[in-house]
Amino acid sequence: MKALLLVDIQNGFCPGGNLPVPDGDKVVPVANRLIDSGKYDLIVASQDWHPSGHGSFASAHPGAAAFEMGELSGKPQMMWPDHCIQGTLDAELHPELKSEEIDLIQQKGENPYIDSYSAFRDNDRDASTGLSDFLEDQGVTDLDVCGLATDYCVKFSALDALEIMPGIHVRFIEDASRGITPEGVAAAIEEMLAHGIAIIDSTKALAG
Repeated sequence: MKALLLVDIQNGFCPGGNLPVPDGDKVVPVANRLIDSGKYDLIVASQDWHPSGHGSFASAHPGAAAFEMGELSGKPQMMWPDHCIQGTLDAELHPELKSEEIDLIQQKGENPYIDSYSAFRDNDRDASTGLSDFLEDQGVTDLDVCGLATDYCVKFSALDALEIMPGIHVRFIEDASRGITPEGVAAAIEEMLAHGIAIIDSTKALAG
């Protein structure tokens, strides 16, 4: 049972969004080819879905600036611009993504006191989103992961899938993903490789 996980391919992380990943929109046509390929039994997507005033926003901390380290619930936290607020255009999946083919959209980041990079659980590694239960109930044995951003939500989703779902085979599709910085992407790929996650491109994914 093979599944494709599309991580946070949302307006907010594409050009024109509140937290744009460089060339973030370039993943959309690649993701659509994967969706259309017929190679996947199940297609799921994660969606950053923050309440207004979320604690990861720099605006929630007087004097804080975006992209500097701060603190949230007593732990280090990157301070982000306000992004992907529930019910806003910024939070919607990219309009050109073939979202009608997605079997499940898993929302995350709803707790204002803890961020949630991973599609599977919050950053405290405590509260589960329920995605792993869904995939296990469907009998998923192989998971391809891609989306935005490689060095944050994609990496943590791939690593958590491997840890939470024993025996699952996880692959990262590099050309269907983009990261915030080249250095962050390189470090993320190195970390995923170190944990046994295969790094592939969409051509290999489409080959089977």
